[in-house]
Amino acid sequence: MQSVQGIFNNNIIKAAVLAWFIAQLLKMIIVLIQSRKIDFSRLVGSGGMPSSHSAFVMAMCVKVGETAGYDSALFGLAVVIGLIVMYDAAGVRRAAGKQAAVLNKIIEEIEHDELHFEERLKELLGHTPVEVIVGAFLGIVIGLTFF
Repeated sequence: MQSVQGIFNNNIIKAAVLAWFIAQLLKMIIVLIQSRKIDFSRLVGSGGMPSSHSAFVMAMCVKVGETAGYDSALFGLAVVIGLIVMYDAAGVRRAAGKQAAVLNKIIEEIEHDELHFEERLKELLGHTPVEVIVGAFLGIVIGLTFF
């Protein structure tokens, strides 16, 4: 049985985590440029440009392809999972964010009538198709470049 320390030598995991981190860092830099404020929550938050989910799974796909072969079943499995994640980011989670925005607006109107709610719903959940594509491209570049 291999030791758990071997996980730190896994190039697939290292590339995916690096792609995720770079995407999150880019989100923070973009917010800094746009608002002139440092928002450390962007280092761990979802949504925004670029999609860290897409970067993560595409870096994984590239490294699996390089390791197991682009014609392997394992690469096929990685691509299918990656596409599901990216579809979810641009579809389901984006729709949930739009619904949260509508509900927050309704809550604001209701609060004027004596009802008060603890907190607002999170609106920045998903991604636009462009954010997903940019994240995917970032992940591919990271996967091909590092480790």
